[in-house]
Amino acid sequence: MRRDTSRRGKGRPIRTLALAAAFTLTAAACQGDTSGTDGPGDPEHGGELTVILDSAFAGDWSTGLDPATSNSTGANLPQNSAVFGGLFTLETDENGENPEIVPNQAESYEWSEDGLTLTVTLREGIEFSDGTPLDAEAVVWNWVREFNSGSTGTPQVTLDLEREVPDLDQEFLDSLFGALPDDVDEDLITSHLGAIRAVDDRTVEMHLAEADGSLVNGFPGTNLNLMGSPSAYAEMGPEEFSTAPVGAGPFVITENQQNERLELERNEDYFKDDLPYLDTLTFQSVGGDQVAYQTLQAGDGDVVEGLSDVTLIEEAQNNPDVDVHLGAPTSPYVVQLNTREEPFDDKQAREAIYYATDFEAINEGLFNDQGEMSQSFTASGGLFHHAEVPGYREYDPEKAEEIVDELGGLEIELTTTDLSTARQVTTALQTQWQEAGIDVEIDSQALGDVITTFQGGEWQSILQTAGAWDPAAGIGVGVRFGSTSPYSGTPLPEGADSGEQALEEGLQTELDEKLEAAVQTLDEEEREEHYRAISEYIAEEAYGPFGPAFSPAQVMRPGVHGPGLDVPIPALAVNQGVLYDRVWVEQQ
Repeated sequence: MRRDTSRRGKGRPIRTLALAAAFTLTAAACQGDTSGTDGPGDPEHGGELTVILDSAFAGDWSTGLDPATSNSTGANLPQNSAVFGGLFTLETDENGENPEIVPNQAESYEWSEDGLTLTVTLREGIEFSDGTPLDAEAVVWNWVREFNSGSTGTPQVTLDLEREVPDLDQEFLDSLFGALPDDVDEDLITSHLGAIRAVDDRTVEMHLAEADGSLVNGFPGTNLNLMGSPSAYAEMGPEEFSTAPVGAGPFVITENQQNERLELERNEDYFKDDLPYLDTLTFQSVGGDQVAYQTLQAGDGDVVEGLSDVTLIEEAQNNPDVDVHLGAPTSPYVVQLNTREEPFDDKQAREAIYYATDFEAINEGLFNDQGEMSQSFTASGGLFHHAEVPGYREYDPEKAEEIVDELGGLEIELTTTDLSTARQVTTALQTQWQEAGIDVEIDSQALGDVITTFQGGEWQSILQTAGAWDPAAGIGVGVRFGSTSPYSGTPLPEGADSGEQALEEGLQTELDEKLEAAVQTLDEEEREEHYRAISEYIAEEAYGPFGPAFSPAQVMRPGVHGPGLDVPIPALAVNQGVLYDRVWVEQQ
């Protein structure tokens, strides 16, 4: 039996190893919509749109836009949506409800009965903007490159590497190997060509060694969704292709000033009739939320994607000259506790933090009670959300004080990103914890330094956000709590001195096994039960208290419309995706 999933995805997440640019503390607040419109009417063609992006996140494309080598795929969703479109998109109803994975450049997909073979059928006649076909061979070329070029935007997928390699055209092999790193493992590439194969011009198969119920759900946030033209790569070479890649999306690049400004114009040969609506689209990078909002107010931009400063969002909501639209929250705050270092190698110390933490008071005091409280790794906008978790230790300062006394005192360092909202939250936590007798030193670091701190492993506690639409995708529960993730502080498996060793020797903790079980089934009910068990396990082991979750905010001038802007789409990682082929502006 084969299940047809051409409309709604049955699978889920993807475990992305390192969404480096996605380690941000999003604090957009204030549920609701302040657009105050009665409906936009029918879409109109024409016009220009300038989108303002924070240089610390989506406005950073310093590793380029080649999907195989970019390290910021999850952050650069705006650019990727415009240039590449994607095999699949995450979409919702017109009211923002019922999010689901929808084939886009793909026509449909199917899982084999054993859940080990994903078959993707492409739409007929799609061409890259250089006129060459986006066919199954091009997908194989892209997928093999993306698995083997070192991008952190590549999901972890367990391919079946024991399959016989089909006969392949030498010209194709020359093109593929010419686009791979010089030190590539040719035997590994050969085995990948057995697992990823073109069946015919429109059909491509991916063969897995283990079922992965999260695979398709994670596509829109990873580079496996983004197809570039092999012919254009061969003609342009790696550097030029990284700057101005050729895709089959709604727009083509006309100028790229790296990390400053990306200018695009309508792809006249886009495969969807009558789309895109816009004539030109520009992404402008600016330094932070304040500058972004000021740029919008000055009329030098039309949309601010992912505004996160709570004060600015509230200001925008009271500004009659702009519209504010919020997506469904998916990513709650979490204080990750490093069980591999003192003092949190002691479960009592971790319990003390839970009892001393009053996130509801922080939500009320800092965010006007606008955040959605969560006791687990996702919020109501995500799949498998559990608002309350049995066994979760709630705020009880007397218990916290008792434990601290039993421990003979507790001194800790709390690290966070050097953002104003993050500093506010950590200061509030410091005050609460000090009231329970806990001495707290705050260490605010730049985003890149926080990533380095994580990877170094010598940290005690870090305030971050966790979660994504699917808990196994993006900054999902595996990234924050899987023992082999470089961004986790949960215990290593018995017998392992490092995550690398655990991976090499196949060692796992009980939590790792639960996380793995949650993706090794295509059955949504089974996944639901696995994630409930994972929530309870994290609560029982006191690996990190969770706090409020907020919606990313899209702030824009009136008259701008489109899915992901005035129609909310749940955040795949941090910010919600925008489907730029259907973005339009009201013409005067």
